Amino acid sequence: MDYYEILGVTKNASQEEVKKAFHKLAHKYHPDKGGDEKKFKEINEAYQVLSDATKRQQYDQFGKGFDQMGGGGAQDFNWAWQNQSQGQGMDAEDLSDIFENFFSFGGGGRRASKKDIKKGKDIQVDIEINLEDTLQQTTKTINLEKLITCHRCEGKGAEPGTKIHECVMCRGQGQVQQVKRTILGSYTTFTTCPECKGEGTKPEKPCNVCRGEGRTKGREEIQINIPAGIDSNQVIKMDGKADAGKKNGRAGDLYVRVLVKRHPVFVRKEDDLYISKTIGFSQAVLGDEIEIPTLEGKNMLLTIPQGTESGKVLRISGKGIAHFNGYGNGNLYVELIIDTPRKISKEQRKVLDQLKNLGL
Repeated sequence: MDYYEILGVTKNASQEEVKKAFHKLAHKYHPDKGGDEKKFKEINEAYQVLSDATKRQQYDQFGKGFDQMGGGGAQDFNWAWQNQSQGQGMDAEDLSDIFENFFSFGGGGRRASKKDIKKGKDIQVDIEINLEDTLQQTTKTINLEKLITCHRCEGKGAEPGTKIHECVMCRGQGQVQQVKRTILGSYTTFTTCPECKGEGTKPEKPCNVCRGEGRTKGREEIQINIPAGIDSNQVIKMDGKADAGKKNGRAGDLYVRVLVKRHPVFVRKEDDLYISKTIGFSQAVLGDEIEIPTLEGKNMLLTIPQGTESGKVLRISGKGIAHFNGYGNGNLYVELIIDTPRKISKEQRKVLDQLKNLGL
């Protein structure tokens, strides 16, 4: 089959068009991705010829037989593919690296940031608060066990009075560059410097306390400001309050998940509060004023209208939870339940009989 047809390009296609076509097809038919191995070999054979100006010129002039005149590249690739499992030619890792570099399967050419390497880990903790605590901003204090900056070396990782040198292997970059040459061409990868572990520097003498880490295990007392109106399972992010970074690298972030305890009286639904209040039959019929609790801890008077039915809900504006955005409060809803006594006195029965006879 014609190499141009295999890649789906015209004979006038530019090198860039050939390359793009190859990348697209190789991605689709790569055997490691579940593709057709035979088709994959054809694609690579075509690319090896058409991507090389000299081989392409020979192919255009002599056709496929040109490789018998010394082309050889496509045959070399096929040989490497067929024999990689026997340890000959390119091994699977080399082949994988090539396609990671070409198609960014694994980001083979991406430099890792020294800031990322030195950054401390994030930590998540849970704290419990009472429902009453949500009415206004409150502060809670926790004693967090984590990695803290080494006091002896002040996070530098070196013994006091000694110097910190630039890593001679990576010249302070934290990564070393590797150039691999294969029959598909040369490609560059960056790996963490084995000498300085990606930091770019090495202490003349590591700190005796932290052993060059710049941090040690310890505890820190942290104050957490909890805004009014916070709800259960909401998370507060505290920048730089988690593990200290290596050698004065950026500290990780602390994530505080707030859990609001259940209240024995009030039920919360978003920013509204709900309670149930039992009233007597006469109160429901005649109306009355009763005391009800509030989350602030003070009772307030509630007027029961005449002819109230059991299950009626009364709303008291602004007696719920503070809105999280800081503007106003939710409402308090009181469900009135008429109490039907199971036992009554003789006097009560007499009065009820009279009411019954009056049609009530």
